[in-house]
Amino acid sequence: MSNSTQDSVEDKTASVTHKNNTKFDPATIHKRLDTSLSRPQLNEDGSLRHFLGVEGLNKAQLQSIIAKAETFFDDNGLLINRPELEGCTVMNLFFEPSTRTRTTFEVAEKRLSANVLNIDIGSSSTKKGESLRDTLWNLQAMTADIFVVRHSSSGAAHFMATEVTPNIAIINGGDGWHAHPTQGMLDMLTIHREAPRPFEELSVAIIGDIKHSRVARSNISALQTLGVKDIRIIAPRTLLPKGIERFGVQVYEDMDKCVTDCDVIMGLRIQNERIGSPLLASSSEYYKHYGITPKRVALAKPDALIMHPGPMNRGVEIASSVADGDQSVILKQVSNGVAIRMAVLALTMQGQRVHQAAKLG
Repeated sequence: MSNSTQDSVEDKTASVTHKNNTKFDPATIHKRLDTSLSRPQLNEDGSLRHFLGVEGLNKAQLQSIIAKAETFFDDNGLLINRPELEGCTVMNLFFEPSTRTRTTFEVAEKRLSANVLNIDIGSSSTKKGESLRDTLWNLQAMTADIFVVRHSSSGAAHFMATEVTPNIAIINGGDGWHAHPTQGMLDMLTIHREAPRPFEELSVAIIGDIKHSRVARSNISALQTLGVKDIRIIAPRTLLPKGIERFGVQVYEDMDKCVTDCDVIMGLRIQNERIGSPLLASSSEYYKHYGITPKRVALAKPDALIMHPGPMNRGVEIASSVADGDQSVILKQVSNGVAIRMAVLALTMQGQRVHQAAKLG
């Protein structure tokens, strides 16, 4: 889904009248949207065939991903290897730069005993004029089983799964401003493992550039599906999407009020190019109003979790003492990222085998 398309969907959710004059409320519209998004991801039996976004997946399906990820930890909480992708070939197709996501995917793939290929998109045929469709077909012909895709265009992974290579498991490693589903799920796994209360009883504050954050979109959707009723967001007005309130979140203008009695405080990265632009005056101004500081953490519950998807801008989004403090689970998010990506890789490959067997049968 392109940014303009997503904006138009958001604009239409407030009030829509069908041609037969039946009026649908926003919840009905979102349910229908989720249904349409679930189709390319799931087999007839509900198993995962692609992983394009958390939208379109129900609570049981998200819980099954979390449960699968849990199987990759031993009794001491350490990651273990399993040869579940032995003989499979995974191609990492990163059309935009990434270090953390690509590295954790590669670690996850090797822990599952997959054959791993990192395709250098910078020198690929797409730079020489070949279409994306032809590039993907050529890669498919090299007996690939899974494509892990990061692309700057929203909806790129969905396009690949539905229009180009439907018989290869497509995993979305982040597309434009749209979604970053494995980041969203590793955050859910971290909350599941570390929070002292179930999702239904949590208050979660998300702070930062909501407007441009695919992480925020995936987290908000996953939190709602898993039953979190109190999702709070705060950002400069220039960094908030128009009409975000329609998506079941509470928008705050005062940071202290936003984090008071919260169970989870989740910071988002502020990209350097936004600082000093019309969107954001300065890093010091941002830290003053929205920084995650020890004083603000003290307003949350005593056992509140501090989270950040990384990379962090210390002294801008978060104080170093908070990032390195006892309540921080930021490094655990990284370990959990490997487990979640192992889970998604294993489940989508299993689902593709079900799909291909059904075609042959």
